[in-house]
Amino acid sequence: MSILLGLAATLAWGDNPPAPLRLAWGMTPGPPRAVSGRRIALMACDQGYYAGSRPRARPIPADSPNPGANRRPRDAYRDGMLPWSGDLAGRIDERVITSELLKGNPLGDPWERPILVYLPPGYDDAGSGRFPSVYVIQGYTGQVTMWRNRTPFRRPFIETADQVFASGAAPGAIVVYVDAWTSYGGSQYVDSAGTGRYHSYLCDEVVPWVDANYRTLADREHRAIAGKSSGGFGAMITPMLRPDLFGALATHAGDNLYELCYRREFGDCVRALREYDGDIWRWWDDFRSRVAFTKKADQTLLGILGVAACFSASDDGRPELPFDPRTGVVRQEVWQRWLDWDPVKMVPGHAAALCSLRGIWIDAGTADEFYLDVGAQAFRAALEAAGVRPEVIRFELFEGAHGAIDYRYPMALAWLCERISG
Repeated sequence: MSILLGLAATLAWGDNPPAPLRLAWGMTPGPPRAVSGRRIALMACDQGYYAGSRPRARPIPADSPNPGANRRPRDAYRDGMLPWSGDLAGRIDERVITSELLKGNPLGDPWERPILVYLPPGYDDAGSGRFPSVYVIQGYTGQVTMWRNRTPFRRPFIETADQVFASGAAPGAIVVYVDAWTSYGGSQYVDSAGTGRYHSYLCDEVVPWVDANYRTLADREHRAIAGKSSGGFGAMITPMLRPDLFGALATHAGDNLYELCYRREFGDCVRALREYDGDIWRWWDDFRSRVAFTKKADQTLLGILGVAACFSASDDGRPELPFDPRTGVVRQEVWQRWLDWDPVKMVPGHAAALCSLRGIWIDAGTADEFYLDVGAQAFRAALEAAGVRPEVIRFELFEGAHGAIDYRYPMALAWLCERISG
């Protein structure tokens, strides 16, 4: 299902922050070009300039007959044209967590998980000084190593996040990149009989492990969570369920308002499953027997099956689809289990937790293919109806679709760090 596949709004300056911040964030005039495909390529990349040395062009007299003859393209470094990685002002610790909660998970997925922990400039010189932390979670099919992926003219978020701190755009913070991949492509960061205990893994194992191994300010007032798409969904629900751990959130095109972002694809699934006599398990066997995503329907079917494993698995762990795969008729009881996880509908039951947050960043592209811009509006309206103070919410709809919005991440990161510092 394409709703989840694939993979920070501006600060108080809106779309025109001061030049130093625009440089740190790698912003250029105009919106980014949308990337084809549907969430399947989690491209955690961003625009920016090369962080290493930057040779200067020779001055050219104003009366030169060809002023640009000896000058390199003006934005060659700032816009990330160099295809290799740049140096970080901070540093990344690459570690592995052994999870007791993921042992024996129903899919037999690894319980030893990689984790990337970014330490900001000055961390190693700060003695006993402690730092706030921001947990970053990925969209569907995301694996933590994908944060290093590069695309043309953009830099990965690991580097643009580093520039937020190197430029002084935000107070220093520890940034934790969490892996929650499953054999179906993702976990939605919930506990499920179909995938495993990924919500508990994040909250009860990853957070305490980070606090024990790094100099964090180990309380909810100084801890935030951020993500895009499925990660945006996780960022919305985790502080609702664990307000004792997280005091702020950022959601970029996070999955919500399920009547628009999920249900609209049920018909596509029915059509695609005709080739398999309406049996999604026949498709699953076929999918695993060949190169992935070589058939048009693969993305949609994987998303639907994967989310069913998260939201509507039976007691034995087998995913139950929320519709009849031959007729498309909605199975209301199963569909209700999905709706119970819709952040828009969860807000009233978690109003106190949401009202206690220090900051809520919400954004989405106005041409999001899954109507997550509409979902973002619905989520904000639900928050306001629940009594969340307007000054706590940072909301923006920007020109763009679902993909190629990673340039938003460092903006939200800077805003969150301001909110959870001090």
